[in-house]
Amino acid sequence: MSAAPLALVGPTATGKTALAVAYARVVGDVELVSCDAFSVYRGLDIGTAKPTVAERAGLAWHLLDLVEPDEEFSVAAYRAAAEAAIAGIEGRGHRVLLVGGTGLYVRAVTDALEPPGRFPEFRSTLEVEAAGPGGPEALHRHLVELDPLAASRMEPSNVRRVVRALEVTLGSGRPFSSFGPGLGIYAPTRFTLVGLRVSRDTLAMRIAARLERQLACGFLDEVEALRHAPKGMSRTAREALGYRELAAYLDGRCSLEEARREIERRTRALARRQEAWFGRDPRIVWLDPSAADPLDALMRLGDQGSA
Repeated sequence: MSAAPLALVGPTATGKTALAVAYARVVGDVELVSCDAFSVYRGLDIGTAKPTVAERAGLAWHLLDLVEPDEEFSVAAYRAAAEAAIAGIEGRGHRVLLVGGTGLYVRAVTDALEPPGRFPEFRSTLEVEAAGPGGPEALHRHLVELDPLAASRMEPSNVRRVVRALEVTLGSGRPFSSFGPGLGIYAPTRFTLVGLRVSRDTLAMRIAARLERQLACGFLDEVEALRHAPKGMSRTAREALGYRELAAYLDGRCSLEEARREIERRTRALARRQEAWFGRDPRIVWLDPSAADPLDALMRLGDQGSA
């Protein structure tokens, strides 16, 4: 029996990519499948902490650089691309390592979630409302009335998610939280799920240090290039952390230090949401990379189910 496919998950900045690369280089027959909502965009490289040239060298990476920054991308599109990539990897007799922190994308693959449909007539109206004064807060209050469970899982400031939840709830006549088998149901999966997590203080330091490296590697230049792209960035691409804040600095609307503080604040908030999301999944085996060598543990877990 071949080894079960692995999924390496957890909050941002915990070292998932570095560990995945180390594992793939040691094991040898591993192909990596990115599970990051923003690494699918070409040109969003430094700010999304996409695998570097060195981290890609000699390895097969999938689901990076799929679409242009001006294109929309969805969970359904991700699931279709991931399933095709995984089928190809397994058809070659290689091992699958899914790696990333976008929780809904992970569940779409490990649990074969069926995302709800699109209702553009509702979405266009909701987007107009969101753009008005107090719009995001008003939409979130509306979601609280219609689907309090979904509303409790997202911040009012996350306009894209709030609009999507309302679009589905209004368009389908069903609460957004009712679709699929339910995100609160953790059925058996053929994937071996492994998570990385560190203390909040350690994570805050790692987030700050990563931002320093990103700025040193040309993050500002990347944002400047995207600002001048002919078609700009799509609604989904604009949600990527750091780009909005650095664009505000380049526009003269804040200082670089203010932009940095806001990026760090929003990244820490994202990490807390990711911790909560993955922390609810009882199937995940957790590793602390600051307490022990996670590579040995990952190799043992990766060998489960081997012939």
